[in-house]
Amino acid sequence: AGAVRAPLSGPAEPPARCVCYGLGRFGRCPAARYQLAFLLLLLDELRVPPGRCALFDPAFSAREAAALRALGLCLLTENEEGKRGVEGAATLFYMVHCGKALYNNLLWSNWSPAALSKLVIIGNSFRGIEERLLSRILERDYSYIAKVLKGVEEVALPSHPRYLDTFNDTSVHWFPLDKLQELSPEVWDFVEEPMYQDCEDLEIIRKGE
Repeated sequence: AGAVRAPLSGPAEPPARCVCYGLGRFGRCPAARYQLAFLLLLLDELRVPPGRCALFDPAFSAREAAALRALGLCLLTENEEGKRGVEGAATLFYMVHCGKALYNNLLWSNWSPAALSKLVIIGNSFRGIEERLLSRILERDYSYIAKVLKGVEEVALPSHPRYLDTFNDTSVHWFPLDKLQELSPEVWDFVEEPMYQDCEDLEIIRKGE
């Protein structure tokens, strides 16, 4: 967990709250249990009270939901599809192995230098997404990821042989205000909500499904 604090020890405002998407069935899956354990360690390391951490995964069972509440965590009742704004407060989004559309939706919901500079994402490497996707697919389906690549700082989580499958391709991402302000003004003019009509492999569960 200390590896996450290091990139956040600069001038950026430390996260005051946390949102976790896509944790998975930790009652059945050891990798999801490790991710939950890491989340709890992370909250302690960053001094974010459990009551300020909200979680959502449509796959949670009633027993898993009860376990999370017993840990003092909050459960979101609605599938936001990642479309949550920081609302002026520095926020950590814990999104290990989530679908690309979820990251793209989150960026769209905070599409301004002021909001993005308060955003920290622990999730799939944006550099890795860029390397694996054809540029035309990235720009068409996940345009907000494509547009923010020059405004993001990224540090990979240290690898550990015991948790290679649990945290592989996972990085800490943050968005320094000075880097965001260096982007072309035209970057901020396009704020159309992502719809993914041409996306062949949408990796999220949509609201109502």
